[in-house]
Amino acid sequence: MSKEDLSGICKESIFSAFFKSHAKALRNYLYYKFGNEDQAEDIAQEAFIKLWQNCADVPLEKAKSYIYTIANNASLNIIAHQKVVLNYAKSSPNKEATNESPEFVLEEEQFKTKLLTAIQNLNETQRVAFLMHRIDGKKYAEIANELDISVKAVEKRIHLALVELRKEFDHFK
Repeated sequence: MSKEDLSGICKESIFSAFFKSHAKALRNYLYYKFGNEDQAEDIAQEAFIKLWQNCADVPLEKAKSYIYTIANNASLNIIAHQKVVLNYAKSSPNKEATNESPEFVLEEEQFKTKLLTAIQNLNETQRVAFLMHRIDGKKYAEIANELDISVKAVEKRIHLALVELRKEFDHFK
């Protein structure tokens, strides 16, 4: 391996191209996995900063794995705090003036709460695949490639997620 191969990611143009091609996907992955958009953005940025700081030690072909590992570990380190924040956000009412009737606002809030809870109650693998497909609009093959699983596994995870969500909403009136 030449010295140029080892320092490839340290070149600003290569790092910039790498960042542009992977930043959004990493942020979305973190958002789907942990449920907080601001936190996902912050952790994704931190992962790229650490990659830049350690660019001499990380070969270009391992850079994607490196940022995902750094980001995942950082998220796991603050998951307890995130749960407290999410519980607080659920318990504090949103006080906005609307033109809708109070009954409609109440039903809308109940439905939103029920939906978020149902998605949160999905197991991690189902939730990640479901949100990548439904929110990001990614195809099954793209999801399979990113998660390093087969297309059939993606189909099964999304199917099971939909089955669980249907169970929750069959009882919702």
